[in-house]
Amino acid sequence: MIARAFRTVAACALAGVVVASCGDDAKGKERVRIPKGSSFRAAAESLAAHGLVANARVFGLYAKLRGRDRSLRYGTYVLARGSSWNALLADLRSGKGIVHAVTIPEGWTLQRMIPVLAEAVEIPRESLFAAVRDSALRERLDVPTPTLEGYLFPDSYEFGDNATARDVVATMVARFEQVWQDEWTERAKAMALTRHDLVTLASIVEGEVRRREEGPVVAAVYLNRLRARMPLQADPTVNYALKRFPGRVLYKDLKVKSAYNTYVNPGLPPGPIGAPGAASLEAAAHPADVPYKFFVAHPDGHHEFRTTYREHLAAIRMVRATAAGLREERAMQAALDSAARAAGAPLDSVRRRPRGR
Repeated sequence: MIARAFRTVAACALAGVVVASCGDDAKGKERVRIPKGSSFRAAAESLAAHGLVANARVFGLYAKLRGRDRSLRYGTYVLARGSSWNALLADLRSGKGIVHAVTIPEGWTLQRMIPVLAEAVEIPRESLFAAVRDSALRERLDVPTPTLEGYLFPDSYEFGDNATARDVVATMVARFEQVWQDEWTERAKAMALTRHDLVTLASIVEGEVRRREEGPVVAAVYLNRLRARMPLQADPTVNYALKRFPGRVLYKDLKVKSAYNTYVNPGLPPGPIGAPGAASLEAAAHPADVPYKFFVAHPDGHHEFRTTYREHLAAIRMVRATAAGLREERAMQAALDSAARAAGAPLDSVRRRPRGR
């Protein structure tokens, strides 16, 4: 059997690996992952498992005969079916066909996404920070701010092994342009906003909502405040001004000196405070028809919306009372659980039933 394998290898070598028996002539592409530290044998078995080579052992012997079984780059490859063995070996040696997959969540700022992109695509952070300042792209998109904050669309991407920082940024901006609807531009004009304004509003909505159905209502609140010449007082803009991830905003934070602090500065901030997704862009373009100017969040993230400040203060008291009740409930349950553990009793035997049942 081994002799037959060597004869097959020799035949492939003499033919330059152009016949079907030395590969797979089926059309299409296959995704193959070769983990770091894999042996060439393991890589060959992965190729065979995906139908890229007919016989892993023979392919391995062929690579050894060609002196190519010690040259291997690890990663996730997208390889074409029907490739010759010489082409596959060249790809494995050079890394051609390697793709770098990365997912950028909605709402992420450039400060947060660039380190992730840099690590995933294996390019310097400094190059990406320079690329997001590309003047040609900013001019094309009519972006008045120094960076493309808000215009690198949050999505899942795959970048080739030789992708540059400019390639990455251009791809993500192109995705934004693909998602953007002309109808949103018309809606912005009807609300006396520019596209940049609408993206900025959408980024604030993205930072506020946990429940998508509340997006249009939150957008309406901010638009109502703009029309009434009230400060937006949007907590996500304060976090952005402080250059930190979303989290609780304290009273002392509200005094931060920044054009992005909407507690101090009237109107919209200079630009987006993160990358809004399609749902938030849609919410900003199509706000709810409601009179609300205030909202307060419950601990689980959903909001109470109110029209007047007096109503808003009452909603705050209600939310605080609800939160206090939940804390009391959790503290009592923790005490019961602790007592049960000390007594060696099953926890289910002391679980309190929900109130009202």
